[in-house]
Amino acid sequence: MTLSIHHIAQSDNLDRLLLIEKTESLEQLQLNQEALEFVQFQKTKLKKDFVVLNQFKGMTYVLFFDREMNLAKRLEWCRKQGAIVGRSANEYGISCLTLETKSEALNEVLALAEGIALANYQFLKYRKDADEKRNSLEKVEIQVAGLEPKTLEDLNTVIEANCWARDLVNEPLNKLSAVDLAEQISSKFRAVGGKAEVFNKRKIEALKMGGLLAVNKGSIDPPTFTILEWNPKNAKNTKAIVLVGKGVVYDTGGLSLKPSSGMDTMKCDMAGAATVAAAIYAVAKAALPLHVIALVPATDNRPDGNAYVPGDVISMFDGTSVEVLNTDAEGRLILADALAYAKKFEPELVFNFATLTGSASRAIGSQGIVAMEVKAAELFCKLADSGDAVHERVVKFPMWDEYREQLNSEIADLKNIGGPEAGAITAGKFLEHFTDYPFIHFDIAGPAFIEKRDSYRGIGGTGIGVRLMFHYLNEYAKS
Repeated sequence: MTLSIHHIAQSDNLDRLLLIEKTESLEQLQLNQEALEFVQFQKTKLKKDFVVLNQFKGMTYVLFFDREMNLAKRLEWCRKQGAIVGRSANEYGISCLTLETKSEALNEVLALAEGIALANYQFLKYRKDADEKRNSLEKVEIQVAGLEPKTLEDLNTVIEANCWARDLVNEPLNKLSAVDLAEQISSKFRAVGGKAEVFNKRKIEALKMGGLLAVNKGSIDPPTFTILEWNPKNAKNTKAIVLVGKGVVYDTGGLSLKPSSGMDTMKCDMAGAATVAAAIYAVAKAALPLHVIALVPATDNRPDGNAYVPGDVISMFDGTSVEVLNTDAEGRLILADALAYAKKFEPELVFNFATLTGSASRAIGSQGIVAMEVKAAELFCKLADSGDAVHERVVKFPMWDEYREQLNSEIADLKNIGGPEAGAITAGKFLEHFTDYPFIHFDIAGPAFIEKRDSYRGIGGTGIGVRLMFHYLNEYAKS
């Protein structure tokens, strides 16, 4: 269950967090003299930004923030402090925590609440001791003037969407086939008023989506192709914004088999699909006045008897012939069909999310998202601003024409892999071939799934990209 955030005018809750600027007087904290002296000592003598007071009837946390810090860094600092506070609250069995501050620190207190909520996420679905392990913290109250109801609604929506994306990524293959994924994302999207359509294998064959069908040949489970559409009457964009997400629900590498250790986390290879499904869900639930479409091609990639093999030549949805030299470069094949299909919508802009290459992960780790753009330089700048705002930062890689030469084939239009260098970029160049519109590609292989807790990003699926997309689209709708 996602922690909920509420706005209140006044609270008698004794478990509270007091947010104050470093330069402000401590008198406004309204603590008794002994507590005030303790906080003063911790702040001035020990140089602490975070002070904990156990007042027996309740816990009081005092947090000092520095307004001189850059806004984006300051908000991220607040999110991380929120994660620390949340963990402490759960250790003390607190169910509701009240955040208090002045209206001048509204953005900071919202970031605190966001950090608490995201850090509170747990995936306990398959544990017998779930009730014992479940966090006690269920609700955060914000006591501050000037908070608009819509702002808080949107915050709760994007947190819910992020946590749902994490849930999808954390599900194992035996609980989430391509068919299961299509059913779950379509039903949840319809519940908030969106339109959903799922193509079955027969339809995919009729459309001649050769990339998706080739990757699926080694599986006994059928592929799916899901179309989610949010098109309100007050949509501000005349041409749709399209989100495309890689839905490889499990990747063994196919006949180009991964080592066993390389398969341990491959249930996360549909993180791109989870991102775009959760992002458009948030758009619909928040009723943003935008026409947005999400496309999710989905299958698993296994080395069964009739699996596609290195050396095969396959024909894609748009008629392009591709020489397969590595069956572990499967994501770009299913995405290529989706990107070519997106042309039918004559989109204003297409975003692609995929755990696509180890090259991207090795380049920048889990600290950011490798991104590339085609015909979208100005839009990319605004997207980077959104990335900084929510701390899902994007690093722009080049898409120079020289990289395309590595994909030349002697017997087909393209090879599905390039050379040993610049693997993330050549994968992006492969995808570019199937586009004719402004296009931004995100390779989220590094941050989509982490094996060590990172502040408010817990172990497992992170839901990376959901907050980024919602912030960008929300700002776009306002403009």
